[in-house]
Amino acid sequence: MKNNKAKPPPSQEDRPVKRFNLVWLYLPIIVLFLFYPWSGSSIKEITWQQFEKDILSRKAAEKLVVVNNEKVEVYIKKSLANDKAFKDVFKPGFGSEINAGPHYFFSIGSVETFDRELDDAEKGFSVNDKIPVTYTKETNWFLNSIGWLLPIVLIFAFWYYTLRGSAGMAGAGGGGSIFNFGKTTATLIGKENSNITFNDVAGLEEAQMEVREIVDFLKSPDTYTKLGAKIPKGVILVGPPGTGKTLLAKAVAGEARVPFFSISGSEFVEMFVGVGASRVRDLFKRAKEKAPCIIFIDEIDAIGRSRGKGAFLTGANDERESTLNQLLTEMDGFGTNNGVIVLAASNRADMLDPALLRPGRFDRHIYLELPNTTEREAIFKVHLRPLVMDETVDVHFLASQTPGFSGADIANICNESALIAARKKEDKIGKQDFTDAIDRVVAGSEKKSKIILPEEKKIIAYHEAGHAVVSWLLKNVDPIIKVSIIPRGKSLGAAWYLPEEKQLMRKQAFTENLSAALGGRAAEEIMFGEVSTGALDDLEKVTKEAYTMVAYYGFNEKIGNTSYYDSTGEHDMSIQKPFSEETGKMIDEEVRKLVSDVYFNTKELLEQNKGYLQKVAELLLKKEVVYKEDLEAILGKRPTGEKSVKA
Repeated sequence: MKNNKAKPPPSQEDRPVKRFNLVWLYLPIIVLFLFYPWSGSSIKEITWQQFEKDILSRKAAEKLVVVNNEKVEVYIKKSLANDKAFKDVFKPGFGSEINAGPHYFFSIGSVETFDRELDDAEKGFSVNDKIPVTYTKETNWFLNSIGWLLPIVLIFAFWYYTLRGSAGMAGAGGGGSIFNFGKTTATLIGKENSNITFNDVAGLEEAQMEVREIVDFLKSPDTYTKLGAKIPKGVILVGPPGTGKTLLAKAVAGEARVPFFSISGSEFVEMFVGVGASRVRDLFKRAKEKAPCIIFIDEIDAIGRSRGKGAFLTGANDERESTLNQLLTEMDGFGTNNGVIVLAASNRADMLDPALLRPGRFDRHIYLELPNTTEREAIFKVHLRPLVMDETVDVHFLASQTPGFSGADIANICNESALIAARKKEDKIGKQDFTDAIDRVVAGSEKKSKIILPEEKKIIAYHEAGHAVVSWLLKNVDPIIKVSIIPRGKSLGAAWYLPEEKQLMRKQAFTENLSAALGGRAAEEIMFGEVSTGALDDLEKVTKEAYTMVAYYGFNEKIGNTSYYDSTGEHDMSIQKPFSEETGKMIDEEVRKLVSDVYFNTKELLEQNKGYLQKVAELLLKKEVVYKEDLEAILGKRPTGEKSVKA
């Protein structure tokens, strides 16, 4: 039995894109070609002397026509059509039996000169034998038409292909026509193509618990609506780069098995005024047609920055602000967005407009932090699935060696280890390959071919030995695991630490970290009596850390329990500092005093342990890389219990 139900009309993205038919471009050219006054006859060009000798003397000319005061067309008498001298010019043209003329032409300099020469040549002629002369103006309509039509065609073709190309690159939503330029460029991932689930997301258990409610609502909304509950309209994911915000949003769509619109905040803003707001309207219109569905706006701070900040620089009537206003209107609830949930991601939530973050728009804020050891271990297990490894690889060891690494960093380490093993022509990835990958991500690739003079190498060795000795002797400094004088990236040497994941730091820990950073420069001054430029990076870190202690954390007695830290980011947009000039001078003085005192104490510590400094430097010159076990053999046990690391 046939099903006679009418097929539903195709959706906007399923409709075929109408393409420009090139026939409309070629048709005018063909018409102009056909109707151009082509002639089968050939008009022969001659000179005045030839005209006077061969035509005028024989009285063969029937008439002369002066065209545009530039040339003279000569018509030969038809009675001479069979004359041997003129037989060629009377050859029949297209659609005629005989060429009626003109048969010859010659150019003239001016009409006055032509008239005078013609009168002189016809002095002996009778009145009936004189040749009649007419003057005419002619215009070439074909060339004139091309002159004004061709620029229009070229401009139309340029704009058509330019806008068509930009719209095509922007995505499926952009369309292939200039009339679709205001359409959304969001990429639609169908529910059958959402293959990412919560099994592919590791280290975000707490964030998963919060977004599971969204998944449950999209699967069975009656469970919530029968109790009068309303699902949040918007959820914003906030966290450092690489923590898995985009991955978590895709997992929500994959778990709920609903359509997923993905777009970046920067795609709303174009150089044409009103395009961003138009794309926002079109995005929500398409989302309502696909409901229930999820809209994911990545890097929403591109359009969601607080209005009014920097208005004196950009102008109040900004394209970005009009786009934000439209987004606020769409999310405000004037329309019914049933089943449409907006997910957004941003690294700078402090820069977003308060109206965007209020309840009713983005009701729920989920903060993603850098993973701890347990979470990093789970992330490693996810990214290690496709890798071929040997039995020496320990996931717990890898997680403990990567404090402060995000999920994206861990994925990069796994890929780098595979590349290193493949470069070595190994069959499996080993523990050393992962260690080399971590070193490369942290400090860059080794540059053993870099030419370093022996004197410079000695300075570098004592510089790194100063870091190592001071770090080993101070109990609040993070454990040091390796020291190297092999150039990596831009650095000539480096010391690797294993930061402990502490939530709080005391003033003593800050001071000892400053001392460890200044240990390299202090060692140079003790051993060589002068310092080098090798401590540039150390001094930069020390200066920033010292200002943080004095101006932010209130670790200075003179400044007191005062903090000039701004968590909202408003001071970043302002020109004035949050303190007076007198307070600024006081902060500068206290920072210099703090760094000076720490440097003096660091020099004293190294003077007391100068023998250890020399032994570590000599070992570095010999081996180039010194590990924790080598330092322990020279310096003994650290004064504090270290965090055990399974190796």
